[in-house]
Amino acid sequence: MGANVSFPEGTQSCSGSPSRLQSFTRLGQSYAVSDSDLAGKDKKKKASKFATLRKKLIRVRRHSKSCDYGRAIRELISTWSTRDLSALVQEYESLIAMKELAITTNLARPPANSCRNDFSQLYDFKFCTDIDLIYKGVCFPAHRALLSVRSPFFRDILSRNHETYPQIPIKLRTHGVDIGLFSALLKYLYTDTLNHDELQLENREILHKVAAELGMPNPLEQDLRTLLETGDYSDAVLVFTSEPDLNESFSSEAGSSDGFCRTKHELPCHRAVLAARSPFFRNVLLRRARSGEDVTEVTLNTPTRIVLDETVIPRRYARVLLHALYLDIVDLSLIMRGSASMCSLSEVQAIVAGKGQMTLVDEAMEMYQIGQFLDVPALSQGCEDIIADSITVDNLLSVLNWSAEPHGSSWVLRQALHFLREEFIQIANSPVLLELSKSHLIETLSSDLLQAGELDILSATLKWGEHHLIRRIEKREPNLLSHTAHSVSKKGVKRRDLHDVELRDILDELIPLVRINHVVPHNHEVLVNSIRRGLVSTPPSHMIYDDSGTSHSASAWVPSKNNGLFTPPRLFTPYYEEVKSLLEERLASGHEHDLTRVRPIQMSSIPDTLYMVEDPHYIQQFMSYNPSPLQSIDIVSGTIPVPGSDTLRLMVQHEQELQSLPQVQRAFNQSYVDRHSVMEQIQLRVVREFGWPDSTVKVLQNVQYYYNNETTPGYVDRSYRMTPSKRSCSPKIQFRRRRSCQNKPVQCVSPLNSPTKGYKPPMLESPSSSPNSDHDNSRSATLSSNRSTLSDTMPDIAMASTSVNQMHLHDDYEPDIGDEGASRHGTLYI
Repeated sequence: MGANVSFPEGTQSCSGSPSRLQSFTRLGQSYAVSDSDLAGKDKKKKASKFATLRKKLIRVRRHSKSCDYGRAIRELISTWSTRDLSALVQEYESLIAMKELAITTNLARPPANSCRNDFSQLYDFKFCTDIDLIYKGVCFPAHRALLSVRSPFFRDILSRNHETYPQIPIKLRTHGVDIGLFSALLKYLYTDTLNHDELQLENREILHKVAAELGMPNPLEQDLRTLLETGDYSDAVLVFTSEPDLNESFSSEAGSSDGFCRTKHELPCHRAVLAARSPFFRNVLLRRARSGEDVTEVTLNTPTRIVLDETVIPRRYARVLLHALYLDIVDLSLIMRGSASMCSLSEVQAIVAGKGQMTLVDEAMEMYQIGQFLDVPALSQGCEDIIADSITVDNLLSVLNWSAEPHGSSWVLRQALHFLREEFIQIANSPVLLELSKSHLIETLSSDLLQAGELDILSATLKWGEHHLIRRIEKREPNLLSHTAHSVSKKGVKRRDLHDVELRDILDELIPLVRINHVVPHNHEVLVNSIRRGLVSTPPSHMIYDDSGTSHSASAWVPSKNNGLFTPPRLFTPYYEEVKSLLEERLASGHEHDLTRVRPIQMSSIPDTLYMVEDPHYIQQFMSYNPSPLQSIDIVSGTIPVPGSDTLRLMVQHEQELQSLPQVQRAFNQSYVDRHSVMEQIQLRVVREFGWPDSTVKVLQNVQYYYNNETTPGYVDRSYRMTPSKRSCSPKIQFRRRRSCQNKPVQCVSPLNSPTKGYKPPMLESPSSSPNSDHDNSRSATLSSNRSTLSDTMPDIAMASTSVNQMHLHDDYEPDIGDEGASRHGTLYI
């Protein structure tokens, strides 16, 4: 391209002559002196910011004490054109829209069942019933405790029947209550909700009369709280014990008025609540019912004893567990912290690690695992919320390590990584950075949403690498006794002892993730030293000059000036605010005419489809492929879980509903947003809300290859649903655009009218679509017959080879066709 790489003197190679290295050292010292001079000049200015408390608070909100991000980026962009500033602002606004989607996607998880939902299923499926209500010859299995606490009418009747599974006839004084209405009344007592749409008008009039007879119940939450706090009508007891004192728990009895046998290790509860809220307890109760143990307990008027091992579920969490089962509230203040409970695994680990008493986050982690073991989503998600709200710099490492374990929470892991991205500058200046794992650091540096300047990222990366290099040197020290007078760990490792070759080996996966072209200021000593030591293999864009000897600093930031140097910027808030402020100043001073030269057209990511026009085999294969349901899914390996057809239909419907959300429409209307990335965020949110692992998003993206169109109607309709953009421009620009569109003969098809086809996996190759030798003899015929079908399937850019001679460019538009960076962002300049 005629570009020459220009290094500062002494920076071309690490093995250069001593004179070059000395000159580079002097150059670095001059940079350091200039920075110190600037710091000295601004020292008095910064001191005045501590005059009032309000300015002190503003000072605290600054991202860093050693770098003025606004001044650094303004010095870089002060010479840019208004057009380049506008393009950069649009790039940042596109990242803001994508960040909103990413946050919503990271917060997505399956909704936990509420008490009403669980009690509705309890009534519908008749789990663990203990009474039978006979009304007009129809049997209604029910639960004694729930009806007794909810209705005075049933409380009076059930108090007179203490038989084992009695059949109780029900007679109502109110006339006109049929079987359906009586069933609806019972379900109302279970769920506190009534479906008025299913009730006929005459039934609604009868409803008011029968409500007075049965007694209007309190709110469901209030009655459940009464059951929990008083223990009335309890028919089960949770026994927290270990194996040695199991017999002691059974033998130590304390008399009570209700005849229950209780010790200090037991908590009364209700079988109906346990069966409704936890499949674990439900299976235990059903197993006891099949074995006949519950008949003996009811005959002897004794509660059902459920013995729990304290090594799995410590008794100190018993009240927290019951509180979550009855009220859907996770209150860790109910933990019995002073109890003589047997130490759990987390407590032992905390004692061994020297942490002493467990923190709130540690207790929430253990309660989460208990919720997963008992299959109580309300308890698990409540603990996840507590952990996410309690993440700080001090406990970030423990949260990351725990959530990355198989027994941890992937939802908490996403929130911890979000915290790491948002507070990266603070973490980079703390010892926490040195303990971060390489995988977490790679995932953080790969994000476009990292809240840090590239200079901070480069400094943190070098700091992390040098720390791990020192650890490597200490591990291979020759002496056997560590921390002796002659050991490396005792003397310490000097910076001159660090070998750049080993450091490059440690940072080989991290340095490429640092966007060197965006490090400002360009003359900072961290960047200069990194180049001198050979840690940065690719020179920054400001060191690359064209044939005329000029360097374009905007080439690395603005997509329209790609030239192979463009790197997507990160959404760093100080940079965005400063660029936007400078653009507003330019527009206020009358530089709007520079913005009319380019008209951005929103397009999705376009593959290299020109070769498809030349290959008739691909066209025939693309149009004739129609696999049968599930014929090509790799079920044997089990690498990707595949939902059933009914579930997948609901997932696709939910995906289409999410496309109409305002934040999704804002993302679609951004000029530099890749629409495939938007759709991927939507599909990932759908997968997480349905409780499937993230790998299932591949099935949702390629659903047309997994299921037949006849059995799954509507699956292939994956077109983008967009509303017209609300962004407005000046009337002059609108007139020029309308005039150009009226005179231009080339039709630019928007992705709104063309469905988005997913990538066809290699495993979906169909034997029927193999190339045929006859296609070579009828190449032109195939192209002409399939051109209209191909035009409906692919973007019309694939037809550019046959219509270039028809294109006319007007003088008021300068052609500025972007290369791979512009197409990646979904923008084509015409």
